[in-house]
Amino acid sequence: MRSLPILLFFFLATYSVQAQSPTDQDSLRLTLRQADSLFVKNNLLLLAERFRIDASQAQILQASLYDNPTISLELSAYNSEARRVLDIGNRGQKIVAVQQLLYTAGKRNKRIALASEAAQLTQFELLDLLRGLRFDLRSRFYSVHFQQQTLARFDQQIATLQTTVSAYEIQYNRNNVSLRELLRLKALLFQLNNDRTAIVFQLADDQRALRTLLSVDQPVRPIVRNEALTRYHLPTQSEDTLQQMALRNRPDLKATESLTKQAELNYNLQRALAVPDLRVGGTYDQAGSYVQNYVGLSVSADLPLFNRNQGAIRAARSQINYQSQLQRQKAVQVSNEVATSLQKVREVESRVQSIEQQFTEQFDQLNRGVVISFQKGNITLLEFVDLIEAYNQSISQLNRLKADRVSAYEELNYLIGEDLFK
Repeated sequence: MRSLPILLFFFLATYSVQAQSPTDQDSLRLTLRQADSLFVKNNLLLLAERFRIDASQAQILQASLYDNPTISLELSAYNSEARRVLDIGNRGQKIVAVQQLLYTAGKRNKRIALASEAAQLTQFELLDLLRGLRFDLRSRFYSVHFQQQTLARFDQQIATLQTTVSAYEIQYNRNNVSLRELLRLKALLFQLNNDRTAIVFQLADDQRALRTLLSVDQPVRPIVRNEALTRYHLPTQSEDTLQQMALRNRPDLKATESLTKQAELNYNLQRALAVPDLRVGGTYDQAGSYVQNYVGLSVSADLPLFNRNQGAIRAARSQINYQSQLQRQKAVQVSNEVATSLQKVREVESRVQSIEQQFTEQFDQLNRGVVISFQKGNITLLEFVDLIEAYNQSISQLNRLKADRVSAYEELNYLIGEDLFK
């Protein structure tokens, strides 16, 4: 009979906790589609990267410009015969020369091609940044969702257990329960609070990253419906097909290909630079030549006797070989990453399919059964504690597994460079 007040108190506490529902008035409630749209619109890194594209387009314009002509003017400072300063009149002296640099060997077009490829690289880098940030966004989004679910279960258990501990303290003061039983419940409460703190810390880190990605100040409350999770399934394409898709789509691989092409274009440019440019000009000399009002045409060029750009050409050739090796290595890396990611997806999907159906149905039954059995005195305090620990640990691991499943599928999207699960 001495346990009846405790059990009644415990039952009322359990009922009151289950009746409560947390409020998220200050949270920003978003579906994944809404989060994606907000991310593309607000993310500051993407906005900053767009300015790099504008800058690279400006470099194409700059490469297409011709050099400005050079003009020089020489005036007579002092005419000693006429005793005149700045004698530039009809009987004075002045020389005017104009000169224009003319590129040879197609240097201008080669510079334009190199700048255009550099601009293309900037676009690939933007796509790769978008790909990486979107993967981070979706992984954090679902991680926050499942951590909030775990935290809600822990809060419910902790509130119930806190009330139970308070009831046991009252009964301990009345000598109805032993100190050992009271301390065992307090130890369980202490452990649950520590586990909860670890979840809160991880949730805070994910929330910080998620708010930064979306450029918002409010905490994010993900809205995840069942159809949003069921769209993730094993791909119907073969491993070889997925690898070929990745080799076609991956912007980081295209960036390495662009760097190889830039090395080839730079090699062509360096060979062209070995050809001397022409400087063409005209000269007017009023009184300093063999005739009055002399007009002459000038053409000049460097003699390639010593410097024929040999070092730069050799360096450019080596850079082609260097970038080609990096490109081949990147292609191998991409194929291996897809194969490994597909293996992860199959493994995590197998675990979820074998566990989720059983555990999802049995978890709540276990929790209700434990409470009812403890209320009726059918299980001891030690059995109650062990079952509560197993329940909380299983809930935490199951939600982590669900988050890992979504993350594995999103990683496959990330590595292929295409959204397979729409």
